[in-house]
Amino acid sequence: MRVRYAKRHRMRFASHRDIARALERALRRAEVPVAFSAGFSPHPKISYTGAAPTGVASEAEYFELTLTEPLDPERLRVRLDEAMPQGIDVIEAVPAAAGGLADRLEASEWRIELPGVTPDDAAAAAAVFRTAERVEVERLTKKGLRRFDTRPPVLYLDVDRRAAIERQETYAILRLIVRHTTPAVRPDDVVTGLRQVAGLAPPSSPLMTRLAQGPLDEASGAIADPLAAEDAASDPGATAVSAHTGNASTRSRTGNVGAPQGL
Repeated sequence: MRVRYAKRHRMRFASHRDIARALERALRRAEVPVAFSAGFSPHPKISYTGAAPTGVASEAEYFELTLTEPLDPERLRVRLDEAMPQGIDVIEAVPAAAGGLADRLEASEWRIELPGVTPDDAAAAAAVFRTAERVEVERLTKKGLRRFDTRPPVLYLDVDRRAAIERQETYAILRLIVRHTTPAVRPDDVVTGLRQVAGLAPPSSPLMTRLAQGPLDEASGAIADPLAAEDAASDPGATAVSAHTGNASTRSRTGNVGAPQGL
């Protein structure tokens, strides 16, 4: 099975290890017939892909789960969703189709909320970032302090003015589409880059949410649904729709928000 879940509200501060432990407990409580590895210390056969960093929310997290017996995908989704802690919402479960899920997660779309920053200031900073040849930042990784260029993976960066005017206070919202690379360029790296090249310094911590991740259409810059192959296999009449248009048709539960097209 391939499962999509959301990390919301206070659970954005949960680390990947915290969520993995919560999932293993949920599998036991929900009595899901999960397969275990062999050997001296068996562990459930769960494969995580493209996990969001600690401190950010996400509407598009994925893992793969091996079962010992068939289980209806919707029944699995409901049982897991009920057993997971508040703030971790299981959105979808589908039988795995051929091909690796990790290979389909080529890019991510992010929403970056900047309290205390005007939309005009955010737009000006984004324009400076887009025209820069290099935007180097430093981040502490498992291998120590690493310096890398954040500019090449950024495919789209601009202000979402329609979302910003919904708020009465000074509040800017950036939309970001970034290609998955090694090392991964995260939304906080882009915020750091905006401060370095354009002097944009939000007075409070930005709120970051991953809206989608999946295959990237190089021509349009759209991010497609990574589970579309599973939908097509289970329902030949289903129509796959880009994540930028809300994954409508077969995915009414996703909650993706559209992003500008044409990068």
